[in-house]
Amino acid sequence: MSTTERPHFKFWPARQPHNITPPATSLWHNLQVNAQRYPDKPALIYFGRITSYGELAAQVDALAGALHALGVRRGDRVLLDMQNTPQLVVAHFAILRANAVVVPVNPMNKAEELKHYISDSDARVALTTGDLAPELAKASDGLPEAQRLSHLIVTQFTDAFDASAADTPAMAAAWRDWLLPQRELPVLAGGQVHAWTALLAAGHAAPAHEVAAQDMALLPYTSGTTGLPKGCIHPHSTLMHNAVAGSQWGSATPETVVLAVVPMFHITGIVSMMHTAIYAGASLVLMPRWDRDVAGHLISKWKVTSWTNIPTMVIDLLASPNFKSYDLSSLLYIGGGGAAMPQAVAQRLLEEFGLAFQEGYGLTETAAPTHSNPPLHAKQQCLGMPFTGVDARVVDPETLKELPIGEPGEIIMSGPQIFSGYWKRPDATAAVFVEIDGKRFFRSGDMGRMDEEGFFFITDRLKRMINASGFKVWPAEVELLMFKHPAIQEACIISTKDAYRGESVKAVVVLRPTHKSTTAEEIIAWCRENMAAYKVPRQVQFVDALPKSGSGKVMWRLLQEAEGQAA
Repeated sequence: MSTTERPHFKFWPARQPHNITPPATSLWHNLQVNAQRYPDKPALIYFGRITSYGELAAQVDALAGALHALGVRRGDRVLLDMQNTPQLVVAHFAILRANAVVVPVNPMNKAEELKHYISDSDARVALTTGDLAPELAKASDGLPEAQRLSHLIVTQFTDAFDASAADTPAMAAAWRDWLLPQRELPVLAGGQVHAWTALLAAGHAAPAHEVAAQDMALLPYTSGTTGLPKGCIHPHSTLMHNAVAGSQWGSATPETVVLAVVPMFHITGIVSMMHTAIYAGASLVLMPRWDRDVAGHLISKWKVTSWTNIPTMVIDLLASPNFKSYDLSSLLYIGGGGAAMPQAVAQRLLEEFGLAFQEGYGLTETAAPTHSNPPLHAKQQCLGMPFTGVDARVVDPETLKELPIGEPGEIIMSGPQIFSGYWKRPDATAAVFVEIDGKRFFRSGDMGRMDEEGFFFITDRLKRMINASGFKVWPAEVELLMFKHPAIQEACIISTKDAYRGESVKAVVVLRPTHKSTTAEEIIAWCRENMAAYKVPRQVQFVDALPKSGSGKVMWRLLQEAEGQAA
C-alpha cells in the first residue's frame, strides 16, 4: 500500500518491517533457545537473587515433569494465580512446556470470582502462593464435585529469595508481613495440595514437547464489565507474533534490563514484558507490587533500560519526596498503555530526562499491542500507529463504513495477533468479528479517530459517553484536561442524572497532598476557563483514592454504579 493509503508508513521505525514471519515454534522454545545461548546470563532478578537462563530452564523442566505426573496433558487448562515473582515465570513456562494452557488469574480475585475461572476453564490443576491458596481452596470447595480442582500447588514467597533481603531497599517495609511468613497449606476437598519445593525436587522427567504455533497457549479472561468474564483463546502464534514484533520495535537485545512491575497475569505484562524479554534474552527485574521508592531504587541499582508501565506509576514516582536521589539515566524506553499519559507529565519526562513516553494500545483479545508510537515520532496522548502486521480502521459503529480522517468512530483491527475467539462463547465471538474487504476484523468497542498522519487517538469506550442536552461528552478528554490543574493528582469523570440536561458531568478527584485545601468551586471555576461549557463538571467529589484494577486501570464503572445507586 502507498503512504497515501497508509500515511503512518512515512513515520515507520527505520529497519522495522511492516510485516514479520514469526517462528512456527511454541513460546517455550524461546526460553529453551536462550538457555542454550546464555546459560549463565541473568534471566530474573528478585530481591537480589539472580536466576540465570540455565537455572530458569531447569526449574521449568522440573515443574513441567511434576505437572505431567499429576495428569496434566496436551491442551489442559491450568490456573495460574500469582503476583510478579520468579515462581510465576517458572510456572507459566512449565505449563507451556507440559503442552498445556495457562489460565492467568488476577490475584485480587476472591473465592466467588475464582469459582468462575475454575469451572469455566475446566481447570483441574492450579498454582498459587501461600497467601492466596486459601481463597482458591475455598472457591474449589464451593463448586460441584465434578468441577473442583484435583491438585493445588502452593509456593511460599521465600522459596525464591533469602529472607535477609527484607533489610534492603528492594523490599518495602509494608511488604514484610506479606512476603516473609511461611503459611500452612490449606486442605482441598476431594483433591491434593502440594508444596512447590517438594514437587520441583521430586525428579519427574518433563514430557515430550508436542505443541506448536496453532495450539492454544493462553486463556486470559476479559474484565467482565458485562456479564461474567469471557476467556480469550490465544494460540502460541498470536503471542509469538507480538513478542517478536515488540522486541524488534523496542530494539530489545540480550543487554536489555526490564523493570517488571506491570502484573504478569495481565496481557500487557504477559506479552509485552515477559514473553518479549524472554524472546530477546533480556533480564527481568521483578516487583511483586508497585512501590514508587522500590521502583526508583531498582532502576538505579540494576541500570534498568526498559520500563513498561501504567501512567499512574510514573505520576507516583515523580511525586516521591526521594525522587531526586534516584538515577534514571539508564532508561532508554519508557511507555505503556491502559490509560492516557497526562500531557503535563509526558512533557516533564521529555524535558528533564529526554524520554518520550511511548503510548500503545491493545486489548486482551489482541495479545496486547495493535497500535504503538514509533520511538522517534511519538505523539503525546496518542495510541500510536497500527502495529506490525495490523490493518486498523475507524468505522461507523452502526453501518461499519470506514470514516474520513479526523471523524470519531469505532476502532476495528485485523492482524496476526488477534485471538481465535471466546472460550465456549460462539455467540460472543460472532458479535465481535466482521468481514470487510475479505479480512476478518475485530470490533474493539473503543471510540477513536485517525489523524492525517495515520496515528490513532482514543475518544472513549463506545458505551462510556455522556449525553448532556445533546452534547456528547467523552470522559477521557475531560480527565486529561483536568490533569493540568495543579491541585489534581487523579480524576475520573462519570455521569450524573440531571432533570434538565438528562445527564451532567461529575468529577471524582484525588487532590495532591500539597493542595488539600482546594475546593470544588475552585476546580469548577478553573474548568470553566479551560474547557467548553458543556464539558465542565457540575459536581466535584473528593476521595482519598480512585478504585483501580489489578493492572492499574481506574475502575470508572464502580464509581458510575455507586453514583447510580446514590441517585
